[in-house]
Amino acid sequence: MLIFRQLFDQESSTYTYLLADDETRKAILIDPVFEQARRDLALLGELGLQLEAVLDTHCHADHVTAAWLLKQRTGARIAIAAKAGVEGADQLLKHGDKVAFGQRHVEVRETPGHTDGCLTYVLDDESMAFTGDALLIRGCGRTDFQQGSASRLYHSIRTQIFSLPDATRLYPAHDYNGLTVTSVAEEKRFNPRFGGQISESDFVGYMNNLGLPHPKKIDQALPANLRSGCPENGTAPDTEPHWAPLTYTFAGLWELDARWLEEHRDAVHVLDVREPEEFNGPLGHIAGAQLIPLGELAQRVDEINNDKPLVAVCRAGGRSAQAIVILRRAGRNDAANLAGGMLRWRAQGYAVVGGATN
Repeated sequence: MLIFRQLFDQESSTYTYLLADDETRKAILIDPVFEQARRDLALLGELGLQLEAVLDTHCHADHVTAAWLLKQRTGARIAIAAKAGVEGADQLLKHGDKVAFGQRHVEVRETPGHTDGCLTYVLDDESMAFTGDALLIRGCGRTDFQQGSASRLYHSIRTQIFSLPDATRLYPAHDYNGLTVTSVAEEKRFNPRFGGQISESDFVGYMNNLGLPHPKKIDQALPANLRSGCPENGTAPDTEPHWAPLTYTFAGLWELDARWLEEHRDAVHVLDVREPEEFNGPLGHIAGAQLIPLGELAQRVDEINNDKPLVAVCRAGGRSAQAIVILRRAGRNDAANLAGGMLRWRAQGYAVVGGATN
C-alpha cells in the first residue's frame, strides 16, 4: 500500500509530495520547501517513516529547496537531474533511472523546456506522476529563462507525459488557483496551451508572448538551490526554541512531555485552561498553575506573567492546543502544550493539588 500526502507552501504556492511504502515505512519527499522542513519532519515522525531520499523536479527559482536541510536532519540522500548543475547532490538522475523507497519506486523521465534539468517522476504502476513545472494544471512552466525552450517543452510534454495512460493522475510543483490534481486525459483535451489540436508553432507563439515578470525570490533561490539549498555560510539558521526539549507536531504546535515539566516545574509558568470545576475536580491541578478558562483567554492574556515560558494544560491536550494558538496570536511564542494533559500527568503518577485519590 502506498502512503501519499500532498503538502502546500502558501508563500510560494509550492506543492511538496510525500510517498512512502506502508510495509517498510521508507519514504521520499518531492520538492520540499526550506521553510517547511520542520512541518515535513513532524509528519514523517508522526507517521513513523524513514526518509530515504529528497527529490527535486528541477532547480527552482521561486523558493529554496529543503533538500540540504532534510539531509542534515535525517541522513536522506539528495537526488536531482544530472543536467541541473547542482552541487551537493548524492544521486544525479538521468532518463530511465529509478529511485526506490522500500518495495516501491519512481521512474525518472527527462522533461526539459522549463529548464534543462526538469524531471517528471512516474510512480512504478503509472497511477501518478509528478511533473514539476513542466506541466501545470491547465498550464505549464515558463520558458523565458534558465535555459528555457518552448519547443523543447512542447516535445517533452507530448512524448514523456502525454504518453502515459490517460488515467494517470498528474501532480504539479505549483498551483496558484487552489487546484490540486489533474490527469493525462484532462490535459490532453483541456489544456489551453497545448491541448487538443494545438501545434508546436501555436505553442511557441503563445509562450514567447507571455510577458511575465521574473520570480520574486529568483536572486535568493537560484544560488541557494545550486547548492542543494545549503545556506551560503553552510549553517542552517537556528529557529528552534531551547528553553525545553520540545516536539513539533504536524498540527503546527510545540509540545512538552510531562516528565520534563515535573522535573523543571519552577522554570515555567503553567496555564490551566479548563473550567473552574475541572481545576478543582477529580483530576486536580498542577501546583502553582494559573487558571484562565479557554473561553476567557483571549481577553485575559495580559494577566499572564512574561518572565517565564508558558506551558498550557487542560484535561487531555485539546483545549490547551487551542490556547497555544491564542497565545501565539497575542505574541507569546514561548508557549508549549502539555502532551496528554492532566490525564497523562495523573497516569504517570505526578503530584497534583486536590483531586481524587482513586
